[in-house]
Amino acid sequence: MSGTTASFRRKIQSAGDLQSVVRTMKALAASSIGQYEQSVRALGDYADTVKLGFAVCVRETGGAAWMAGETSLAKTGGIGAVVFGSDQGLVGQFNDVVAEDAIRTLAALPARAEVWAVGERVHARLADAGLPLAGLFSVPNSVQAITPLVGQILLETEVRRSQEHITELLLFYNRPASAAVYAPVHQRLLPLDELWQRQLRELRWPTKNLPEVQGDGIATLRALVREYLFISLFRACAESLASENASRLAAMQRADKNIEELLENLNGTFHRLRQSGIDEELFDVISGFEALNAQQQ
Repeated sequence: MSGTTASFRRKIQSAGDLQSVVRTMKALAASSIGQYEQSVRALGDYADTVKLGFAVCVRETGGAAWMAGETSLAKTGGIGAVVFGSDQGLVGQFNDVVAEDAIRTLAALPARAEVWAVGERVHARLADAGLPLAGLFSVPNSVQAITPLVGQILLETEVRRSQEHITELLLFYNRPASAAVYAPVHQRLLPLDELWQRQLRELRWPTKNLPEVQGDGIATLRALVREYLFISLFRACAESLASENASRLAAMQRADKNIEELLENLNGTFHRLRQSGIDEELFDVISGFEALNAQQQ
């Protein structure tokens, strides 16, 4: 009986240690969600500024004709895609959801796409689906690490664009919906289509001072395109990381609940066994006492 209670005591200790780890991971995930969501909000003002610059260039320079040429060129070029996933596990269906969206969307396109994966887990799922993988990037572990990743992605895709291997660029990632819920989304970054251009033309300048494009308008437009790509990739990565941590938080909450129920069952069984052992020892003492009294009589 003592061996049985000792084994339950060890199980209770192990479950308690595991619960401490799970609760630490919950706290880290919750903290990470906040910093990534804050970075997306902070990026909003800069993104609006870039859009206003785009609007001025499109209206007052030959930007519209240049972007129309980019759009027509895209009809004959290849397709590039960047899929954001995770390097680590304990994220539920996070990688499966975004991989399935990418596989389904790319399969419906007329041209075969070159795919860059961000995260080993999603890379493995895309490889299993037979997609042509052009590269693998590590998932950033902080907001500060997003910028170097975006720089690497822009460098890779720009090289392929300069060689005219790809003229269309798509993004696939999970976007936070509410609390621990997220949804897969995909975005067409390039070329800048007519709807996007029309929305730019409709933007109104926020002040009474009329804007003016200094120097070469096409060079300015190309610089704005680079900023637009940076902002879009940064936002996609930050939202993907927020979704990843939301998924991990939900998984840890389920694990914490399961461990709590397990500890309750283990403690209940342990106390019943311990009480049973005490009852047996008391019974043995009473039986011995009664036997001694019988012998004395």
